[in-house]
Amino acid sequence: MRGSIVKRYKNSYTIILELGNDPVTGKRKQQWVSVKGTKKEAEKKLSELLHQLDIGTFIKPNKITLAEFMERWLKDYAWPGLAPRTAEGYEHIIRRHLIPGLGKTVLTQLKPEQLQRYYSEKLASGRCDGKGGLSPKTVRHHHVTLHAALQSAVKWGLLSRNPADAVDAPRFQRPEMHTLSEDEMYVFLEAVKSTLYYELFYTALYIGMRRSELLALRWLDVDLLLCQVSVTRSLHHLRDGSFVFRQPKTAKGRRMVVLPPSASLLLKQGIHPKVVQERLGHASIQITLDTYSHVAPGLQEAAAALFDKGLAPRVNISQLANH
Repeated sequence: MRGSIVKRYKNSYTIILELGNDPVTGKRKQQWVSVKGTKKEAEKKLSELLHQLDIGTFIKPNKITLAEFMERWLKDYAWPGLAPRTAEGYEHIIRRHLIPGLGKTVLTQLKPEQLQRYYSEKLASGRCDGKGGLSPKTVRHHHVTLHAALQSAVKWGLLSRNPADAVDAPRFQRPEMHTLSEDEMYVFLEAVKSTLYYELFYTALYIGMRRSELLALRWLDVDLLLCQVSVTRSLHHLRDGSFVFRQPKTAKGRRMVVLPPSASLLLKQGIHPKVVQERLGHASIQITLDTYSHVAPGLQEAAAALFDKGLAPRVNISQLANH
């Protein structure tokens, strides 16, 4: 028998898995797994564990809590591997919300229904000051953080699957990106012309670089002879007051931008979105279109026209009839 179930007390069972003999000592190896619930639930769990053994995904349960894992994840993955502001955002969510709400749960016992209940509670009364719930957008950030951390647990062999995959994250309406019109841009530049930041605002409007990229620019990044700017790093101001320089996280982010014309204005002037994507350093053209498509109402019509043109017959049908 590869596995058996022993009743411990009411609504509590122990599954005993037979893992064969130890190749060194020859002693029989067993794994005991506790299950709270009915015998039917214990039998279902036994079936799942045996299936995991068959396909090679079984992981021995341990007592590491979600809080302990999250601390390890922040130290070993988030801070070394992510942008500083991203890691800082993850840490804020983890320490202020996820650890207080779910941290005592043993990692391997974390269930989708717990996460769903956590999201509902945060929507209803999740603010730290006790004055109501968090917005769907904020709770979705919690889901993204938790999903990313648990996915690492799967890769590290601590979980066989990500429980956040089976949870419905809150939906929210993305706000429309507000962009300046040509006239508004000129009015704004006139208003800031006498300030110390005129050059910064001018460059931001005409090149479309991110604030963190602009603040990290050096004179050696600017080629006035060839009229181009090299984007090679970004500057981040963290909550503790420190400043961190970081190289772009993707190859698209490290780029050469030609001077001058602006960001969203390019789309209004009929420039192909692929060109705008490269200038802004977006990882994909879909990000550019999702963010700025409302300032280029002719894009759909232009795409339809190009599609029509691509399917048009190469030879006039009436000419063929004459032959």
